[in-house]
Amino acid sequence: MKPVASPTPDTQEWFDRIDAGELTVAHCRSCALRFLYPRMCCPDCGSRSVELLPASGRGSVASWVVNHRGPEAFAKEAPYVIALVRLEEGPLLMSNILIDDPDVVSVDLPVRAEFEQRGERRVVQFVPEVETT
Repeated sequence: MKPVASPTPDTQEWFDRIDAGELTVAHCRSCALRFLYPRMCCPDCGSRSVELLPASGRGSVASWVVNHRGPEAFAKEAPYVIALVRLEEGPLLMSNILIDDPDVVSVDLPVRAEFEQRGERRVVQFVPEVETT
């Protein structure tokens, strides 16, 4: 089976919401920064007044790489795209772009989140928002 991340105390609620099919971003109530990965204090102002807010699941590709030889669990899917997606809410999230032709991926390609079940957990992946043929 493909691996999944292991939650920490700071990320447990974030992963639980992903398991429920909801993408969220951390939000600082003091300075209004939205950020990922979730943590107990704001990386900008240090405030501990942090909450998770629902995210739209939409974003665009900020950067990407095509992996032609993945580790064993991903080998059958090669080539596949690993990308930094800038969410509409601002933060960057690293994930896969599920696409048949990696050559059509480009900076600013609009994408939307989908959730893949892996055992008892879900992971966030992205698909192009529009047809890319």
